[in-house]
Amino acid sequence: MSNDASILLSALPPRPGQRRLALGIAVALLVALAVTLPLRDVQLAPVRPFIPVVDTILFLNDFITAALLAAQFSVTRSRALLVLAGGYLFTSLIIVPHALTFPDVFAPRGLLGAGLQSTVWLYIFWHLGIPPAIIAYALLKDRSGRLGTVAIAPAQAIAATALGVMLMVAFLTWLVTAGANALPPIMVDAMHASDVWHRFAAPPILALSVASLGLLWWRRASVLDLWLLVVLWAWLVETVLLSTTAYRYSLVWYAGRGFGIASSCFVLLVLLSESTILYARLATTDLARRREREGRMMTMDALSASMAHDINQPLGAIVANAEAGLALLARQPANTDAVREVLGDVVGDAHRAGRIVASIRSIFMAAPPTREPIDLDAIVRDVIAVLRRELDAHGIVVRTELRAPPRGLLGNRAQIHQVVLNLATNAIDAMAGTEARTRSLRITTAAGESGGVVLRVADSGPGVARSVAERIYEPFFTTRADGTGMGLAICRAMVAAHGGRLWHTNAGTSGATFHIYLPALPFGTGDGRARTEPPPAH
Repeated sequence: MSNDASILLSALPPRPGQRRLALGIAVALLVALAVTLPLRDVQLAPVRPFIPVVDTILFLNDFITAALLAAQFSVTRSRALLVLAGGYLFTSLIIVPHALTFPDVFAPRGLLGAGLQSTVWLYIFWHLGIPPAIIAYALLKDRSGRLGTVAIAPAQAIAATALGVMLMVAFLTWLVTAGANALPPIMVDAMHASDVWHRFAAPPILALSVASLGLLWWRRASVLDLWLLVVLWAWLVETVLLSTTAYRYSLVWYAGRGFGIASSCFVLLVLLSESTILYARLATTDLARRREREGRMMTMDALSASMAHDINQPLGAIVANAEAGLALLARQPANTDAVREVLGDVVGDAHRAGRIVASIRSIFMAAPPTREPIDLDAIVRDVIAVLRRELDAHGIVVRTELRAPPRGLLGNRAQIHQVVLNLATNAIDAMAGTEARTRSLRITTAAGESGGVVLRVADSGPGVARSVAERIYEPFFTTRADGTGMGLAICRAMVAAHGGRLWHTNAGTSGATFHIYLPALPFGTGDGRARTEPPPAH
């Protein structure tokens, strides 16, 4: 059986709550039987509409159950489910002639040319329908719940089964009407039966119900098996109850019909409830997958735009250095020392572009990034060197106070470099429109709490507006027309991956300061990766 079918009732194991509920219902049926049996001699007035109403309920319950079982068969192609669906279809269809032939309901002697024995024999055939179907169901599956499959198409198998059941019901209806003389008489008159009912009719139904109950109990494995056991138990209780009376419209007779309705409801209600739950789960999962797919596409678009923005800096430097190298080579004589220096810058910028891609990609990888000892002050100096042309172009004065501990910090250098570069670039963009005051960028590092390191990037721009202060770290939120809204989100993710945090403070209209705290990770595992807990005390 496929994994897709493992969520169906024919394969799903029952939960403890379901077992308790089934046991409670079985006990309740037994108590109802014990309460009703002493009243078996109580005779009540005939209620003529009772049979049509009850038989209609039984027909609808069993027919819908058959349809739901057939739907599960169409998924699993299980012979066992097909036989069980056929059994329920048989009980639903044979109810129709049972109601039509019942005396004094639609006609004094019933319809379809019925005789005195027609209805009671249809009742016997009806109650001999489900137990054999359940026996076949139990035998066609092994004790682990695996079901053998049919080779033909499900639609053809269902159609063939339905046709066979309809032909059987039609034959039995003809047998109890036109061929009624060939059957042993059971009813003495329209109100009570002879001893044949107690001696020859009820015992086979009881024996078959007990046999199917025992076999299914022995081979039970699924939720469906559990509730079929409850159905057989209710079926058995009804037969026991009706075997104690020979009178129609007695209290026991009415109660037996109530047990019949109960037995027809159990599997139907479970199929409907579990199918509804499974449908709701599948619908929720499908919606979540759609949202995830849409979010992934948006993330990839934004991520690609963010990467393009970050990589454009080293690419721009590569282009500028390459043009400068070509100009140096064009001179006569060529300045080879200067060309060599320019080519070194090109190689460095190319490596930096590769590290940018690797650092962003590592966020989305399942494996933790490799950690190494890093010098935060050296990273800050490198970022300032990378941005020197852009800083000079915007007339920005850089001030630094670099006092980070030279040792004791483990991390992914490319990611920390990317974070500092992104914060410094954001500061440059924030100050691009300020004309009234000096543009300044202040970067400081210092020792933090518990041996950690604190880095601050302060600008003299307009600051972060209070209306957006809580949203600037959200993915896709941006205050710039050409922004992607992923820069600060990625920075916070990178810092969080190092066990640190990123936040900002506002100095009114005189700029904003972004703070990064990175905890000290002075102990390693020996494989270049940081440990997540301190070493044991000795």
